[in-house]
Amino acid sequence: MGGAGMAHRVLIVDDHKMVCEGLKAILERSNEFPVAGEVADGQTAIQFCRTTLPDIVLMDIELGGLTGVEVIKQLVRQFPEIKVVILSVHSDDETVLASMRAGARAFLVKKASSSDLLDALRTVARGGSYIGAHVSDRLLVRIQRGDLEIKPPAILEGLTPREIQVLRLITEGKSTKEAAVLLGLSVETVRSYRKNLMRKLGVKNVAGLFNIAIAAKLTGGKASGGSAMMESVGSSEQKSD
Repeated sequence: MGGAGMAHRVLIVDDHKMVCEGLKAILERSNEFPVAGEVADGQTAIQFCRTTLPDIVLMDIELGGLTGVEVIKQLVRQFPEIKVVILSVHSDDETVLASMRAGARAFLVKKASSSDLLDALRTVARGGSYIGAHVSDRLLVRIQRGDLEIKPPAILEGLTPREIQVLRLITEGKSTKEAAVLLGLSVETVRSYRKNLMRKLGVKNVAGLFNIAIAAKLTGGKASGGSAMMESVGSSEQKSD
């Protein structure tokens, strides 16, 4: 781990190769933040940190598998010395607040400049927190009026955070067994969550859950090739029962 006057090693977590390459180039040019590694999803990031402990995890909030917020929580719980910095295309208040409450030390949007990114990393490395200028003014207004409640999309009201996690994994095409492994639950527990989701949302199959997740933007816009994903989801449901 980097101490005062030492370089701070950074793990980059993003599922877009070009983004990773761009971030790596910025960090390497700075001579302050050597890149410890690059991974594409949260579960791999957690496994990486178990063997190679970086000082900072620089990650997107939209990742496949575990949600970005869940990844932050696990990183902070398992590796309290690691500082998490979020770099995301999303700048809505709910995403920012959820990330910071989960334990992230900084939040920037991807349209921020490289100097903004380095400023955030330096601030976090010194033990501070940082919110990019693109979101800080708007959040300040909400803080001043006391409106900081994080509300899920209306269509998902009534679901627990765990049910939302399960719903997201199902709509990403994960089988019941895969979802159980990612969430650290038993297969039977995941099946129970799935049945509860269908009952609460008033649908009869996984295709119905998928449609609701799309309407609620739960998939984060990563459902390109939606018909293929629908087939994957349907086959996963059949295989896991």
